[in-house]
Amino acid sequence: MKKNDGMNYAPKGKSAPVVTEGQFIIAAIGLDHGHIYGMCNGLIEAGATLKWVYDKDSKKVAEFCKTYPQVQPAQSEKEILEDSDVKLVAGATITSERCDLGLRVLDYGKHYFTDKSPFTTLEQLELARKKTAETGLKWAVYYSERLHVESAVFAGQLIEQGAIGKVVQVLGTGPHRSNVESRPSWFFEREYYGGILCDIGSHQIEQFLFYSGAQDAKVVHSKIGNYKHHQYPEFEDFGDATLIADNGATNYFRVDWLTPDGLKTWGDGRTTILGTDGYIEIRKYIDIARDEGGDHLYLVNHDTEQHFSLNGKVGFPYFGELILDCLNDTENAMTQEHTFKAAELCLVAQRDALYVNDEFKVNRV
Repeated sequence: MKKNDGMNYAPKGKSAPVVTEGQFIIAAIGLDHGHIYGMCNGLIEAGATLKWVYDKDSKKVAEFCKTYPQVQPAQSEKEILEDSDVKLVAGATITSERCDLGLRVLDYGKHYFTDKSPFTTLEQLELARKKTAETGLKWAVYYSERLHVESAVFAGQLIEQGAIGKVVQVLGTGPHRSNVESRPSWFFEREYYGGILCDIGSHQIEQFLFYSGAQDAKVVHSKIGNYKHHQYPEFEDFGDATLIADNGATNYFRVDWLTPDGLKTWGDGRTTILGTDGYIEIRKYIDIARDEGGDHLYLVNHDTEQHFSLNGKVGFPYFGELILDCLNDTENAMTQEHTFKAAELCLVAQRDALYVNDEFKVNRV
């Protein structure tokens, strides 16, 4: 696991299979983002059988096969899509191409699990909504900052148990290290990556909807800017937004590509959840200057103030639940509407954002 490079951060958990070998066969198509490794790790640990991989780049395929020696390189995408044994395709292609891949996957009768952000335009989202309604198949999204972080999973369990009462506000910070030398060219081109709020902002909005129990929300205000990476004029290294949910809960989040080199991980991601009877703080990847390990959670309510160190203690139930949802036509891992609503709101936040440059001049995008 590469803790200094968020693009190749691929958590590993304990084996917790919900199916037997060969019962749920999956394939990987599109290796443009390293999150594909975390996606496959989670599914394999839940019992999925990884059969195929395909990417146009043979070097990426060779690296993937080193990690998963059981996988077969396919000669084409079609070879995978025409295999009736494959139940789900996981993909982490270029962000702007994820929708088209998903449409093809569902047309072949398979479920789709894509890296975030799943879309770069609202038009793509509408195509996906129509396709899922038409086929009844899953279009799942790897919102990893909640689904693949044990402290974030535990926070949801505490809220469900009533530990902090009704959620009033969620504050989120999602800083990342840019690592510009190792990034592909598409990472810096707006057409392909969609913008910072569309990209890493999607994690924050999904968490807000989940922790607050909201069905919908309104983007009240959003901003984007490029403060440091002027050699990439289409890149945005800062973004923030404020939202109000349909149940009255509020949200502020900040995302950036400004993590300094002195930090021992790729980003000091945190979430603070305020309830009517207490609050939770999640320090996901590090407790700076104290503990290089992640998954720290702090709980304060009427009964206690408590610190939980959760690495290796909670697991990642989403992946097993997703497999069972695909097999049983249920929605226990994440509803399709929640999946798409998080994507919709990040696209709206991106579309309506004010642009702030390093001279602090504000312009409408």
